[in-house]
Amino acid sequence: MAGLHSLVRTGKRSYRRVGRGQSSTRGKQSGRGGKGQTARAGHKIRPALRDIIKKLPKRRGFGKNRGRTVNARVETSIPVSVSLIAARFKDGDVVSPKALREKGIIRARGPLFPPIKIVGKNSIDKKLSIERMTASISARAVIEKAGGSIK
Repeated sequence: MAGLHSLVRTGKRSYRRVGRGQSSTRGKQSGRGGKGQTARAGHKIRPALRDIIKKLPKRRGFGKNRGRTVNARVETSIPVSVSLIAARFKDGDVVSPKALREKGIIRARGPLFPPIKIVGKNSIDKKLSIERMTASISARAVIEKAGGSIK
């Protein structure tokens, strides 16, 4: 059985001489068009859009130029004052995000609550139990000094 490797050429291979003459194809300027920058070897036209982009200021605003450490998906905490909690709750009450919404201190959209942080350094005289919320160092000291706890 004959294979491609055993085939023999029967005629002369056609070829084309390039870069000669003016009127025929691939002659004189050899397909380089007219004169000027584009007819030279190694020609490269600078894109006009690049000049516009280079003039724009960098690292401004949001989007892809925003800082690498910024995570847009993380919700910012809602600050709630210790003195406001002490004014609305009784001694021995449990303070939770749900209780804060019932008392009208925060407004939460839907069943989920945004992160809440208790802040402030005003002294209180009520023993409160804080659940599912964070507190600043000064607020934690005030609550624990009054006999309360943060879980």
